[in-house]
Amino acid sequence: MSRTTEEVAPGPPGAGVPPSSSLTHGLKQRHLSMIALGGVIGAGLFVGSGAGIAAAGPSIVVAYAVSGLLVMLVMRMLGEMSAAYPSSGSFSAHAERAVGPWAGFTAGWAFWVLLCTAVGLEGIAAAKIMTGWLPGTPEWAWVALFMVVFCAANLAAVRNFGEFEFWFAALKVGAIALFLVLGVLAITGTLPGTDSPGMTRLTGEGGFLPNGGEGLVVGLLASVFAYGGLETVTIAAAESRDPVRGVASAVRTAMWRIALFYIGSMAVIVTLVPWNSAAVVEKGPYVATLDQLGIPGAGPLMNVVVLVALLSAMNANVYGASRIAYSLVERGQGPRALGRVSGGVPRVAVLASSVFGFGCVLLSYWRPEDVFPWLLNMIGAVILVVWIFIAVSQLRLRRQLERESPERLAVRMWAFPVLTWVALAGMLAIFVLMAREPDTRVQLYATGGMTLFLAAVGHARQRRLRARAAG
Repeated sequence: MSRTTEEVAPGPPGAGVPPSSSLTHGLKQRHLSMIALGGVIGAGLFVGSGAGIAAAGPSIVVAYAVSGLLVMLVMRMLGEMSAAYPSSGSFSAHAERAVGPWAGFTAGWAFWVLLCTAVGLEGIAAAKIMTGWLPGTPEWAWVALFMVVFCAANLAAVRNFGEFEFWFAALKVGAIALFLVLGVLAITGTLPGTDSPGMTRLTGEGGFLPNGGEGLVVGLLASVFAYGGLETVTIAAAESRDPVRGVASAVRTAMWRIALFYIGSMAVIVTLVPWNSAAVVEKGPYVATLDQLGIPGAGPLMNVVVLVALLSAMNANVYGASRIAYSLVERGQGPRALGRVSGGVPRVAVLASSVFGFGCVLLSYWRPEDVFPWLLNMIGAVILVVWIFIAVSQLRLRRQLERESPERLAVRMWAFPVLTWVALAGMLAIFVLMAREPDTRVQLYATGGMTLFLAAVGHARQRRLRARAAG
């Protein structure tokens, strides 16, 4: 088998995919650059940040800065491993190499469930926007249309995914850049028709911490999960012509992208709009800010941007889920049929991931009171589980790389191992905070249950395969 995209030790005899199949290198550097740039601008930023602002007030800037620092450390660790061992399995393949097959199995399938469920959620949200524009049209029909389009795009060739993401990301980057420019002009009093608010919004009603430490904690938890999606670039890099360069470039620019798009936009919003304005939650913080500035057509314009962000996330998650599944199967960690590749694309994995995503949509209609909320809770903290696997894997692989292949360290974790341990401590602190909050406590327990189940299955598989090999 070609090992151009996978370098993890192969699974047991008979496992994996047919030896003639392999992924192609259809992504160009411009695709990776824009995926990395646009990957940090998701629907969670445009819409979900409103709840964080309502809870934390102006201190949401601190919340996003703290969680942003944690994400930077995680991306640096993941970048170090992905540059050394380019793999479409990304952190799942690294966990298998560093910890064992059970770890790769657990991280990979948990993330697959997360991505597939997210595809359905994003489809539902995008359909709501479309039915708002075209009343009377059924939501399920829009979801089905989006699913067909992105499933077809991902079935055709990896460059189709790259082109979709390139233009989606370009639109998102352009929109957020324009928003930031208008915001800075308004804050400095140089935007025609507006007066500078100064620091009155930051120190006004309730002060910088209007809801105290508890409000900051809620804002911190909301901000952590808004950063999901950054991992896609390390998955996609394995199908580029120069994986090491692609990963290195994406990781090295992660800091300024997070600072500019997330922390910068939060600072603009809470400086211009009262944190307790109902519009921040009802319309979304970006629409509320543009309305405050008197920008005509702000609502419809931002709905277009949010729609683009949702469709971009759907496209990226179908891609990411199919590649994670392919990598797991290639390493003997899943149903062999999912690993079949034709035309350089794992088409069965693409179809399976799309069907699972659409199944989540159907559950939202059929069982909205029990099964669907249970599914949402189950994936609530998966990203934190993945980050812990990344940190533990990096601790182990870094020592191995320094001993055996130091030339592979094209990207290095800062202040290793101190900052890796700091990041792990931060993740554990977030778990503690989640356990303190009633809403997130349910998610923590549900995700923990799924993780333990997958780990048990992974361990059982690992023992069985070892016994078979020994016999």
